[in-house]
Amino acid sequence: MRPKMKKMILIAPFAIVGITLFILLGGWIVMHLWNWLMPALFGWRMITFWQGFGLLALCRILFGGVSGRGWHNSRSGRRMREGWQHRPPEEREKFRAAVRAKWGFGPPTGEGHEV
Repeated sequence: MRPKMKKMILIAPFAIVGITLFILLGGWIVMHLWNWLMPALFGWRMITFWQGFGLLALCRILFGGVSGRGWHNSRSGRRMREGWQHRPPEEREKFRAAVRAKWGFGPPTGEGHEV
């Protein structure tokens, strides 16, 4: 058996236990924090364990990404940063102007805010 496969077989039970503990402990913590704070502060109703786990999962998806690495550490994010750094300044400015024209935000480069 290859060493990598042997290592995976040894790690798998710990991963299963870790994921189970994350689900149980994470859902329990979110449920108790919610039930402690939200009804008292805002008058919202209490939630169950599974609703707490659902909130934890939703926040993980929305704010942490599915892979856990986030955008800035991902391979595609790294490729985009590297590609942006290798572009000449004129091409960068042309891209910024196109984005501003399409989405209509921010002053064009070179025009600062008058104080």
